Amino acid sequence: MLFGSLLPVCMRRVFIIMLIKNQEYEGLVEALGSEGEGIIKTEGTTAFVPFCLVGERVRFKALKVKGNIAYGKLVKVITHAYSRVKPVCPVFGKCGGCDLQHMSYEEQLKFKKDSVSNVLSKIGGIYAPVNETVPCLAEYNYRNKLVLPIGEDESGNPAVGFYARRSHRIVPIADCAIQSPWAKQVISAVSRFAEKCANGVLRHIVVREIKGAFIFALVASKRIDCKPLISELEKNFENFTFLLNINSSSSNVIFGEQWHICRGEGFFAAEECGIKYKAGANTFLQVNDEVRGKLYARVLQEAEEGCVAVDLYSGGGMLTAMLAAKCGKAYGIELVEEASRCADDLKKLNGLDGVMFNICGAVEEKIDEVFAASEGAKRIIICDPPRKGMERSVVKAIARVKADKVVLISCNPATLARDLGLLTGTLTEENGALVKSERPASDYEIQSITPFDMFPQTKWCETLVVLNRK
Repeated sequence: MLFGSLLPVCMRRVFIIMLIKNQEYEGLVEALGSEGEGIIKTEGTTAFVPFCLVGERVRFKALKVKGNIAYGKLVKVITHAYSRVKPVCPVFGKCGGCDLQHMSYEEQLKFKKDSVSNVLSKIGGIYAPVNETVPCLAEYNYRNKLVLPIGEDESGNPAVGFYARRSHRIVPIADCAIQSPWAKQVISAVSRFAEKCANGVLRHIVVREIKGAFIFALVASKRIDCKPLISELEKNFENFTFLLNINSSSSNVIFGEQWHICRGEGFFAAEECGIKYKAGANTFLQVNDEVRGKLYARVLQEAEEGCVAVDLYSGGGMLTAMLAAKCGKAYGIELVEEASRCADDLKKLNGLDGVMFNICGAVEEKIDEVFAASEGAKRIIICDPPRKGMERSVVKAIARVKADKVVLISCNPATLARDLGLLTGTLTEENGALVKSERPASDYEIQSITPFDMFPQTKWCETLVVLNRK
């Protein structure tokens, strides 16, 4: 005490309020962060602790302390919230996949609505009302795609599972609650096969289900005999194709460039919303069939018959084709040549020549010529960018062409807030930095903001925003 009393007052204050790393503390969870973590204010510090719920009193361990911010690990829930439920997965909290299994589904839907609203206001200065989250009828067993790393556990034994949170350490699993029920059979078969292979050869197993048909893709560092694994899979699966992908690189990219078809044709024909397509191991499709259908139905509802639809970041052209069939004319702009070629194949497969136009190039460079070609018609922009959001130049291009309606689809509320703020004028650019505007000026106003629960039990959701030109 004598030493502390001799310190200057300001130094004594810092000494008193800072949490100490690896020490345990108790506190009340006052709110949830955007990733679902509990926010606890104690000892003059704001601590972020996963797997907590609002209103709970908890004990946590401080894992990282930086100034008046700390990140902790939940040790014990002292007072439980009414919305706390028992997680169904035995590795919940260890595996990095799910974030919210401890939260009732009703509360998850509310959290996602509030999270979208909070992020939009905090980052984008947007205070428009957010609709209730569109639920998924299946709280579990909804994923049509399984991606599992294959490696070694801490003892050097073969391991098949998911990565632990913020690491490349594999957490071995026997099943996954959010995957379709067939995942258990896949994990079992691959685990037995991995025991017979040399360590380090197998890297991933990727599985996609398309209306009862399965695409299996095994990723290995070199070519191997896959017949034993195929035989194991044939015990539980009938209609499937099997591919071997060779990836000997040290990158985190799952697939390499070399493919070998070991069973079947390597793809399956399928149909979505009246559009026929061919799906392979690398084809992008939303992982939740039910909510994907609800999301696409809402997009098509906004696109009127007779208008011209412009699909930005159009990928393989699935949504472009749907819009072409509904509106009568749709343009898809996509930078990746391979994806644009797939969109051309999709156009031919569905007889959409003359109504579907696929343009390969950067959105900000091609959008003007598309709008020049459709001058005089009512036009709607549909934009579904990657998680990083739109490039600043694309946002400026959308604002410049002045479509009658803009529909944004986003899987990342943070980048959505930035892009939407720029479009509606609540954010402006000054010397390369974004600042909130006191007097927003824009040609667009927000009609609706709707979260869709594409990923139950996780912090993620898809958000659909509709903008009307004033």
